[in-house]
Amino acid sequence: DEAWEWRALPDGTSQRILPHAVGQALARALVMHPGDLDRAALARDILPERYLRQLQGLSLEDQRLLCHARVAQVGLGGLGGHLLEQLARAGVGFIRAADGECFEPSNLNRQLLSCDAAVGRPKAEAALDRVARINPGVTLEAWSRMLDEEGMAELLQGAELAIDALGGLDDRPALRRAARRAGIPLVTAAVAGSTGYVAVAFPDRDSVSDLLIRGGAGAENTLGTPAWTVAVAASLQVNLVVRCLLGRVGEDEPALMFDLADGSFTPVRL
Repeated sequence: DEAWEWRALPDGTSQRILPHAVGQALARALVMHPGDLDRAALARDILPERYLRQLQGLSLEDQRLLCHARVAQVGLGGLGGHLLEQLARAGVGFIRAADGECFEPSNLNRQLLSCDAAVGRPKAEAALDRVARINPGVTLEAWSRMLDEEGMAELLQGAELAIDALGGLDDRPALRRAARRAGIPLVTAAVAGSTGYVAVAFPDRDSVSDLLIRGGAGAENTLGTPAWTVAVAASLQVNLVVRCLLGRVGEDEPALMFDLADGSFTPVRL
């Protein structure tokens, strides 16, 4: 309670802030997980400094909700790496993610967790290292395994939201069924060339995305997956994840289709 300081905000108000270095020292001194310290500070209306630049878009209560949120993500490749990065920086407190693949040279054009030195390394290991470096307050449970439908159901246990970061279309119906059985929304996205879509599928109603996950490997194999399309889709997907976690998405939320070749963004409803 005595470690905070007042900080002036751009809107003329002020906010109690826990300075980053002070928080790190406190966590070490108290032998406390940094995420638990962040949650304790937020419970006292004290904002950890790392989230200061989110405060104009998110309230303290919003940040509290994010720091307590539990999500499950399938895939740590192109979409998955960008998703994990942004979710961790946003302060989503508990993430369980799975990917049984290792990095290949063809991943290097777009996968945020990949680099030359990581080729041949399990994606789940790289994910653990990355989150520990950028936000140790986030708890990441990373599974280095490929999931069948039963495994997806296991991954989703205890999560309030499922995130689809799968490549291709083959495994998406199984994830959709697992999320339906778990009774939680599924936020999904896919890219091919300059195009992509982002959507949320609620467990008790059909979604536009249900029409798009039928029919094999998908167009990404022939149109490719450039980094900028992947990054745009992942950012839109994170925005949808955060809005869902904060209760700001209704069941009539449209799917968003985009084409970066002509700059078009088109909402689509059933």
